[in-house]
Amino acid sequence: MISGFTDNSTTEQPKKDLPRISGAEAVIRSFIEEGVETIFGYPGGAIIPVYDALYDYQDRLNHILVRHEQCALHAAQGYARASGRTGVCIVTSGPGATNTVTGLADAMLDSTPIVLISGQVASSTLGTDAFQEINFLEITQSVTKWNCQVKRAEDVPAAIAKAFYIAASGRPGPVVVDITKDAQNGLLDFEYKPVKFIRSYQPYREIDNDQILEAARLINLAKKPMALIGQGVILGSAEQELKEFLEKSGIPAASTLLGLSALPSDHPLYVGMLGMHGNYGPNIKNRDCDLLVAIGMRFDDRVTGDASQFGINAKIIHLEIDPAEVNKLVYADVPVIGDVKQTLPMLTEKVAKNDHSAWLNEFRVCYNIEREDIIEPAIARRGAHLRMGEVVDAVAQQFDDAILVTDVGQQQMFASRYFKFKQSRSIITSGGLGTMGFGLPAAIGAKIGAPERDVCLFVGDGGLQMTSQELGTIYQSQVGVKIILMNNGYLGMVRQWQELFYNRRYSFTELTNPDFELLAKANRIPYRCVERHEDLDDAIREMRETEGAFLLEMRVEKEENVFPMVPAGQPVTNIRLE
Repeated sequence: MISGFTDNSTTEQPKKDLPRISGAEAVIRSFIEEGVETIFGYPGGAIIPVYDALYDYQDRLNHILVRHEQCALHAAQGYARASGRTGVCIVTSGPGATNTVTGLADAMLDSTPIVLISGQVASSTLGTDAFQEINFLEITQSVTKWNCQVKRAEDVPAAIAKAFYIAASGRPGPVVVDITKDAQNGLLDFEYKPVKFIRSYQPYREIDNDQILEAARLINLAKKPMALIGQGVILGSAEQELKEFLEKSGIPAASTLLGLSALPSDHPLYVGMLGMHGNYGPNIKNRDCDLLVAIGMRFDDRVTGDASQFGINAKIIHLEIDPAEVNKLVYADVPVIGDVKQTLPMLTEKVAKNDHSAWLNEFRVCYNIEREDIIEPAIARRGAHLRMGEVVDAVAQQFDDAILVTDVGQQQMFASRYFKFKQSRSIITSGGLGTMGFGLPAAIGAKIGAPERDVCLFVGDGGLQMTSQELGTIYQSQVGVKIILMNNGYLGMVRQWQELFYNRRYSFTELTNPDFELLAKANRIPYRCVERHEDLDDAIREMRETEGAFLLEMRVEKEENVFPMVPAGQPVTNIRLE
């Protein structure tokens, strides 16, 4: 029995007006009640009853058969972040369940709403080391927002309703519902009641008006303020509220990696990306700020560098939905707890109309330095080999409003720096966990979640090989992902660190790669390889005009580095241009 649910099966007679169905079918019908349209999964023995029930609902639910359970989670992440809906996965027990742990951890760190249904052995064999039995609740406790185990069919609908509410409310995250096989096979009188409130769970705090007033006072007094935009703006659908706040207050705004696209790249108040490989201006000017307004971001170490030196001369206002993130890494002079979709308008109402154009111009000066020293050389078509920056720039020019999906590594940073964003939910990347192999399955989910938009995946040769089996998923499910493979024959980001900090001791970072053309052909995906600058635009055009998926291999410079760069653990003001 699930804690918090009342067992009244022995005191109530079956309700004749309710359909009597199996627990397995209750899973499927619960999904439908929650508005689920797409499921990512992989069948197995302990989840066969649910898959058997799904057979009769194929006209209402689109199931994507992945090639590995980790990729079901990453695909669901891509789907959730592109669509704004909760991603849903189904896997079996034992290795099927444990294969999802990396995806759960990634979703947990990046606040992505996921509902994972895992099959489990029969309740009578729990604790006996039965075939493919594993204590999945204990394993996933630290990488989920909530988990539970269902041992009775009648508890299935309530558990799933609770799971969907917890996953999507407040600060989103992944949840697990582990269902024993006898609970799937048992019968219940099906009734679904969506959860809107849980007494012991408070995802939204009452907003303190005094905090709003104090934050507004500091903003009105500030001479050199900077806003730091995090993914919380996107998760809270507060993009318009953000624009109204910035345009009234006149505050220059920088973005975290996951906050990119919350504000269009060409917005006059946008000054670039903050952090390890961010833009020169927002990193350097961090020391000159007298006020930092953090909006839906958690002061990750890749953003702050040495946290003790971050905003050292500034007062800090922190707008955050999760109280656990406030004062965790950086002290907030004024914490404003609440959903930014609510707190931002309250703050906008109280702040004075202001013009910080002189301060904003200091960022433009920094950008001009960066453009001359870093950006123009990175995107210029010169030298013997293609460079990652020029590839990203060329793709961005032809794919005007695509969703950018990246794997992890150098291509992730180049793509994040040089792609352009016109609308929100236009970048999907692994931030907190930095999961290589994330890109390909996440791109599949993104395209399914936003089928009307182009999806461009930038992936390195190392990352692609971690989950390349999902090319089969692309073919079977006919997912039109445009894959740009940055092939430099190295684990590029690790090699860069070895070059800069380990005396070029390239210890096991050089790759002997397969023939990617044959890999594409084996999965019936159109392919082209580019090695020369003059072939770049035509190849991208061919990829864009080809219906469906495409694998475009770019043979890029082997030892290119991504700059600017903040050395690990140092203040962001120590940013290196070379």
